[in-house]
Amino acid sequence: MKLVFKGKSGYGVMSGYGGTSAPGKNSPSKKHRHYRHTASRLTNTMDLRTMTQSLVTLAEDNMAFFSSQGPGETARRLWDVFAGIREQALGLEPPLGHLLGKAHLFDLDAETPANGFRSLVHTARCCLAHLLHKSRYVAANRRSIFFRTSHNLAELEAYLAALTQLRALAYYAQRLLDTNQPGRLFFEGDERLIADFLREYVTLHKGCFYGRCLGFQFTPAIRPFLQTISIGLVSFGEHYKRNETGLGVTASSLFTSGRFAIDPELRGAEFERITQNLDVHFWKAFWNITEIEVLSSLANMASATVRVSRLLSLPPEAFEMPLTADPKLTVTISPALAHTGPGPVLVRLISYDLREGQDSKELSSLVKSEGPRSLELRPRPQQAPRSRSLVVHIHGGGFVAQTSKSHEPYLKSWAQELGAPILSIDYSLAPEAPFPRALEECFYAYCWAVKHCALLGSTGERICLAGDSAGGNLCFTVSLRAAAYGVRVPDGIMAAYPATMLQSTASPSRLLSLMDPLLPLSVLSKCVSAYAGGETEDHSDSDQKALGMMGLVRRDTALLLRDLRLNASSWLNSFLELSKHKAHTNLVPVVEPMRRSVSEAALAQPEGPLGTDSLKSLTLHDLSLEGSSETSENPELSLSAETLASSTPSDVNFLLQSEGTVEGAKAQEEMSTKDRSRGVGAAFPEGFHPRRSSQGATRMPLYSSPIAKNPFMSPLLAPDSMLQSLPPVHIVACALDPMLDDSVMFARRLRSLGQPVTLRVVEDLPHGFLSLAALCRETRQAAALCVERIRLILAPPDPRAAAAPV
Repeated sequence: MKLVFKGKSGYGVMSGYGGTSAPGKNSPSKKHRHYRHTASRLTNTMDLRTMTQSLVTLAEDNMAFFSSQGPGETARRLWDVFAGIREQALGLEPPLGHLLGKAHLFDLDAETPANGFRSLVHTARCCLAHLLHKSRYVAANRRSIFFRTSHNLAELEAYLAALTQLRALAYYAQRLLDTNQPGRLFFEGDERLIADFLREYVTLHKGCFYGRCLGFQFTPAIRPFLQTISIGLVSFGEHYKRNETGLGVTASSLFTSGRFAIDPELRGAEFERITQNLDVHFWKAFWNITEIEVLSSLANMASATVRVSRLLSLPPEAFEMPLTADPKLTVTISPALAHTGPGPVLVRLISYDLREGQDSKELSSLVKSEGPRSLELRPRPQQAPRSRSLVVHIHGGGFVAQTSKSHEPYLKSWAQELGAPILSIDYSLAPEAPFPRALEECFYAYCWAVKHCALLGSTGERICLAGDSAGGNLCFTVSLRAAAYGVRVPDGIMAAYPATMLQSTASPSRLLSLMDPLLPLSVLSKCVSAYAGGETEDHSDSDQKALGMMGLVRRDTALLLRDLRLNASSWLNSFLELSKHKAHTNLVPVVEPMRRSVSEAALAQPEGPLGTDSLKSLTLHDLSLEGSSETSENPELSLSAETLASSTPSDVNFLLQSEGTVEGAKAQEEMSTKDRSRGVGAAFPEGFHPRRSSQGATRMPLYSSPIAKNPFMSPLLAPDSMLQSLPPVHIVACALDPMLDDSVMFARRLRSLGQPVTLRVVEDLPHGFLSLAALCRETRQAAALCVERIRLILAPPDPRAAAAPV
């Protein structure tokens, strides 16, 4: 199975595979690259059954050899690992084949074969390919005196552990496929069934994916970067835990980084502990490392040189905007008010050329100093004329971290390639400023840019909203709010790997969060909970402080949050009162001693499910807004009140089915009852037990705040009447991204309404590839695809001319 990328011939299939080692004597690094590329080629050239049969044959051959080597411990462990590979490969083939047979039902169209089911099968095939190539290597070199027994054994045990967990994910995905009705990717049905599913899922062992197997599913060029990030993460976690202050490198930090670098199993266990137990403040501090002046300066040195890069502070002053339907009438655009009251909004203006209006006194009066690099405005004898286009950008970061400075390197390249000024919005971040503060600020900044485009060096003839991840979510919701106000909506939206469904639920692609080092499920849930207002207080211990300045910011933030909680706006309090199950639990992680290998760590864990764990149950309401119809009548309680007044609850259901299907609802109810009686454990066949986490219960919210049902927070749940107001939408998603199903379902929803939408899915790249645009050829091609989508909005092809690629 191959996820085909269809686009310009210049992009091709962004898999990153291919290439052979140079002839002659290979260095160890060349051999390692050859191994990775060979395993990648196996993934693309062999079908599932052939790959499984080849792996089983090699495993049996190696078992026969090592069983004849005597009663030694090493030979016994090698026999055990190949026996395990044989068992798991044979057990994995049937569910993968079942998923492949039904995966096409969930594609956007025949030209875009992409969804979470396909991605899960592809990931499992990658693991099988690695094991197949390693088994061939062992069979060919096991008699050699240079055969590194310990290294190869550890490698095989690590991938066996990963294969076992992937088999569990395949069974979970099969359960989703059997439970949900055709065409639906998100887990629906009885709330107790969803709670049981998530409770069971989060107890799975994850450390095997963060050690030797880290990033095996991604293109080989990405893996060294992920390894560096993982070492930095666990080292930062050690500092965070021990409250080590100071900005210099200490002997302790060197030792910490070194031992994690040389011990993959220890690094994987620590990575799992961090992702499961540290709160959203840790992730905010870690992700904001890129904001440090030294790192941001280095990144900007490698990026394009622009004439204008200015941070502006927009004063919180109301202004009038003309209505689209009748320009003689106006509507007042008020500054953001939620939670903290009126305040300035920071935006960054980036332009490759100095254009008319960008050096005006009026714009200069808004400039906010950033220190020695506050301006990159260089005087020129002549100014370029105003551009016809304007790009309004909203950055990602899980709603909790980063600013436009983190995204400035690729934005400079965009400004050069598009020839248009870019205005990037620095919205307030959660948990200090939960929903809807960010939305209000982005909407205010967007309207200000439309009204004052001449100051930004643009005539405003074409305006594009662009964003990634959380920024993609805000691009959709800003457009929805612009339509609700009756003001000009953008001419198009380019959203890269957006989040459109913020409720706590499962989907096939979100199962991939078990192994994703950049977007683990617990981290995703904590970010969403913070944005929804569920993370409003600092419950961490005093020894969990960030480094240096981060610790001081953390302390001041805790005091600020206390005041924010006491002075929160009335509508948010009303929403939070609806959640009766909201509580915070502090779970102490279980510390596991260091072990020699992945298999030994796993064998020491119980095989059965942790039935005694007291995890928080999920509260997931029906996917329509019927349960919140009362709150929608009050404009103080819901941002959607402006547009939902004329909508019926049935309009809000995003499921692709006709109205009034009573028989389908009855069948779904009977199926849910049947599944509930079977229990989640029935997803596994008798005798199969996935490996469970030894880090204790996950500290993550397993409930869904009622606010997450608001269409201005989860645009996938918006009623048809709201989605029909959106401009043309271009989505660029990642095949291996846990948020892939968000993009697929949102595109299917728009397509069913007759809205113009395109979906392009790139292979073998992680979530957040725009920030890695300079890393390798594959990320540069994916970033170029985003630029191409924006160019389609800013310079649409003439419908009277012959169709031609842009």
